[in-house]
Order: sequence, then structure tokens, then C-alpha cells
Amino acid sequence: MNYEEILQTYKISKGNISDNAKPSVSEGCINVWRSPQMKKGIILAASLLSLAATSAFAAGPAKDGKAKNGYLKSKVVYHINNIHTATGALRNVKNHLNAVGDKNIELIVVTHSSGAFAMVDGSMGKKNKKTGKVYNFNDTIAGLANRGVKFTICANTIRGKKINKNLINENAEVIPSGVAEVAFLQQKGYMYVKP
Repeated sequence: MNYEEILQTYKISKGNISDNAKPSVSEGCINVWRSPQMKKGIILAASLLSLAATSAFAAGPAKDGKAKNGYLKSKVVYHINNIHTATGALRNVKNHLNAVGDKNIELIVVTHSSGAFAMVDGSMGKKNKKTGKVYNFNDTIAGLANRGVKFTICANTIRGKKINKNLINENAEVIPSGVAEVAFLQQKGYMYVKP
């Protein structure tokens, strides 16, 4: 935002400015902090600019338009790096799909560290205190994969934790690095969710 735009925004929000409140120029920089009114105007302008930038960013990945239910179509990456939060994270994935609709979202789950064990066949989650049942990751992953969710598991974690490659869930794609994949997907416009 240039000097003239700041003044215009300030005039719109406050009505008028006095001559003694005009900013001075020293050593090539504009000194706009000479009056409390100017400070308020600049803060207002910065807030409006920040809001506009945030709105533009949030709408960025939704280039495909709106879903029938009012949500924007989107691309989302879920980051799971803890086996103890994996049960809740996969429930969040299911709830997210239920809310926006399977055809309105491209969803990828990236697992690494202890969270990668959710992608290992036979791994079981926490026991449900109400039902006494132990959470079975295999059934949940298969159900979500059938709805279009893509799952990944970190090769560094497989090596570091000595995970048997024959036990990796058939729905999980092995990727070189979980952390690098999360960053890469964000660069491609995926919204980041860390349950």
C-alpha cells in the first residue's frame, strides 16, 4: 500500500486529516507516526489489508467453486505423527468428508514418526471406554480409501522404526519423507490440518 492509499483509507475512516498530521519524509522513508490519528489510520489500513489477503488465500485452493452443500471445494492434507492421536485424526477425516461430501474434497493423510504405525496392518488404537472395543485402523483406512482419501507413510520412519514393509497397509503409498511431503502439498495449495 503506498502513501496515497494510506491517506485515502484514513480519510474514508476518519473523514479528514489536518495539515500538521501529514507524514514527513526523512532519508527516503515516510514517517507516518507523528499523530495518534495517523497511527489509528495505518493500523486500520493494515488490518483491512491483512483481512483481504487472508480471504484471498483461503479462497485460493477452491478454484473449482462451491459444493452443493455450501462448502467450497478444497484440497486438504492431514498430518498424523502420533499413534495416540491417530484414532481421533481419522475420525476427523471421516467427519470432514461427511461435512463437505466426498466429491468436493481431495484429501491426503501423511503419516510419519509413531503416527505411521496407523498404516501398519494389525496395529490397534486405543480402547473405547464406552464399548470396550479396540480401535482397528485397517477397517477405518479401507473405508476412507474407498471414499477417495489417499494415505501415505514416510520411508524414513519405516527405516528408523524398522517397520516390516510386508505389513504396510495396501492403501498406503510409501513416500521419501513425511515432513517434506506435508510442506510440498502446502506449496501445491493444500490446506493443512493437524489434529
